[in-house]
Order: sequence, then C-alpha cells, then structure tokens
Amino acid sequence: MTTPEAEPTPQETPEGRSETSEGVPGGAAGARPEERLEKAVRAAEQALIEYEIAVETFRVEVENFSRLHHQKLGPMYARLDELDAQIAEAVAARSGDPEDRRKADEARARVMPMPGVEELFHGWVDGEGLLPEAAAMLTDQSVRPPQRVRPSDEVRKLYRELARRAHPDLAQDEAERARRDEFITRVNAAYGRGDEALLRELLAEWDAGPVPEERRPSPSEELYARLEWLAQRKELLSVVARELEESAIGSMLKLAPDDPDRLLEEVAEQLLAQVAEREAELARLSE
Repeated sequence: MTTPEAEPTPQETPEGRSETSEGVPGGAAGARPEERLEKAVRAAEQALIEYEIAVETFRVEVENFSRLHHQKLGPMYARLDELDAQIAEAVAARSGDPEDRRKADEARARVMPMPGVEELFHGWVDGEGLLPEAAAMLTDQSVRPPQRVRPSDEVRKLYRELARRAHPDLAQDEAERARRDEFITRVNAAYGRGDEALLRELLAEWDAGPVPEERRPSPSEELYARLEWLAQRKELLSVVARELEESAIGSMLKLAPDDPDRLLEEVAEQLLAQVAEREAELARLSE
C-alpha cells in the first residue's frame, strides 16, 4: 500500500509489534498487532473514496448547471443590459443633464461587446445579435432543449463503479498509482461529458487489466501516517466542497437539487418579465 511520506511515530503504541502475551507471539488470541489499525485504514480509505465521489459528482453538476445557466439565461441578461443602456441614453438625451450622461456611459460600458458574447454563450449570440434559439426564448417560443443538467443514472452508476475499482488510493506502489491516476483522469473526463458508451469501454478495459496484488500488512507507524494523510485529504476535499456549495451556481443548484431545470424555468420567467418591463419603459421614453 502506497502512503505519503511521513515521519515515523517516535514511540511504540500499546499495540506495538514487540509485545506478546505470556510468551505467545502476537498476543493470547494470536491476532496481529496492526490488525485494528489496518481495519481503520481500510474503513477510512473507503470513506474517503465515497466522499471524493460525492464531491466530484457535485462538481460536475455545478459545472453542467453553470453551462446550462449561461446557455439559457445568458441572452436574457445580455438583453437586459442592452435595454438598461438604451433607457439611460434616452433619459440623458431628454434631460441633457451631465449626471444622466455619466450614468448612460456607465450603463453602456456594462454591455458586453457582442463578439465576446458568442463564445461565452456557446453560440446563442453572435456579432449580429441574438440567434434564432435565443430570440425564441425571449418571445417564449419553443426551442431545442439544452443539454442535460446532470449525467444519467446509468452514467452515475458506471462512474461510481469505476471510481471504486480504480481509485489511486488503492494502489500499492508508485507505478500502480500512476496507472490509476491516468485511468481515473479519463474516467472523470467521460463522466463530465455524460458519455455512457465510453465509460462502459473504460470498465471493460479495467477488468481486462492487471489485477493488483493482495494488500500486505503494514507497520504501525506507516498505518498511523496513512490515517493522518487520509484525514488531511478529507480536509482538502471539504474546502473544495464548501467552495462549490457557496458559489453562486452551487447555491442556486441547492435550491432545487431534484429539479434544476424547473429552477431555470422560474428564473427565465422572471427575466422575461423584466425584459418586458424595460421594453415598455424604453417605448415610453421614445414617444
């Protein structure tokens, strides 16, 4: 079992290897001194793997939700910014007030240049303005459905199975860890795309690969170091999870974890109402 570098424990624990019970090596029951530690390490490893799976799953959900958020709502936000700028400009033109002119310039500066919007919104807007799909959304017409927010249940199942089998923390040496790291990177990429076919291919590839040797007992010092490393890794993952949960998209996703599509629909309805209000206000100023 591969462990991170750590200083050995400077003293023997009560379960140290040198102790025996009435001359019987290993204690009265004949159990190995490190057995309880090994069980603790195995339990901690499995718990960490499950936690990593949960964090990675949420990361993918946040990433996909963010992409869908930009695809579906981005054109509406862009339209609101443009309307705000036009309203401020109309007010300044009517009043001639330098303060109104300054506010109009600030509102115009907040409008993103159109060539940059195309890349940000993944083809929903180009240099000529809104594409048909985005225009349809603003007029409440049906459009092609955006990509799924989250991978399918089958993709999740395949990912969890691959993560449990090939996780780098189950490696016994550096070469095996490197092989698992490379493999899990491919698994994560396929999972992020929701590619069920590729995940099945990766599962077959792993099953056909070399079978790791059975884990050998480890000294008490190494087991303690391993537990410490696992705890540190858990803390790092907790930081990642907290950042995801506290992000703007993560906070939105937590509002409707079982039906994020409906949440986007509700936000879209609110934005459409705001667009209608701004357009009506601009029409009044243009009279």
